[in-house]
Amino acid sequence: MFSWLHSWHTFSFGRYYDPLFMGFRSLRVINDDRIQPGGGFPTHGHANMEIITWVLDGALAHRDSTGGQGKLQPGIAQIMSAGRGIEHSEFNSSDKAMVHLLQIWIEPNRQGVEPRYADRNFPAEGRMNRWQTIASGDGRDDSLTIEQDAAVYVTQLAAGNTLEYDLAAGRGAWIQIARGAVTLNDQVLEAGDGASIEQEPKLTVIADADSELLLFDLA
Repeated sequence: MFSWLHSWHTFSFGRYYDPLFMGFRSLRVINDDRIQPGGGFPTHGHANMEIITWVLDGALAHRDSTGGQGKLQPGIAQIMSAGRGIEHSEFNSSDKAMVHLLQIWIEPNRQGVEPRYADRNFPAEGRMNRWQTIASGDGRDDSLTIEQDAAVYVTQLAAGNTLEYDLAAGRGAWIQIARGAVTLNDQVLEAGDGASIEQEPKLTVIADADSELLLFDLA
C-alpha cells in the first residue's frame, strides 16, 4: 500500500477483505505494522472506535486533535478513544531505525463519546512470565480505560515457561502472538498467528521460544 509500510492484517482491513475474518466479538482490527524510517500516516480521522497501540520495537510519534501527543516506545501503551470524531497522525520518530507495532481496534459499547487520548508506561517486570493488564473497561490494575467490556493483557514469556488464564463462562478470548512461538492448549502458534477461544474454561500457554503475546478477554 505504501513503500514505507509493511502491514499484516489479522482481520479484514483496507484492501484486504475476507467475510470470514471481520473480527471476533468486539475485537475488530489487529494490524502488525512495520514503518520504515521517515515514514508515517499523515493526519486522518476516525470515529467510534477504541484504538490501542502497542510498540514492539522502535518509537512512534503521535499527535491528535484533542491535544494528545506522545512518543510511544516498547512498554508504553496508548489508547485513543475516537468517539464522535478525532484526527491524528503517526510517524516513525527515527530517521534510522524501523518501528514495529501492533495497532488494535475494539468496537465501543457507546457511540459518540467525547474523544480522548492517554498513554501509560507499564514496567517490564510486570509482564515477565505473567499477564499484565494494559487496557480494560474498568481500569483494573491501573490499566488504560476503554469503552467496552473487555480487557487486554500482554506477557513476555521466557522459553520453557507456562502461563494459564481462566476464562469466565460466556466470554471469549483472542490470543495474538507478537513474536516467538507458543503452544496454546496443544495448538502450536508462531509469530503473527492468532487464535479465538470460546467454551474453554482454562487457557494454558507454553513458550516454545522466548515470546511476547497479547490476550483479549471479550464479552
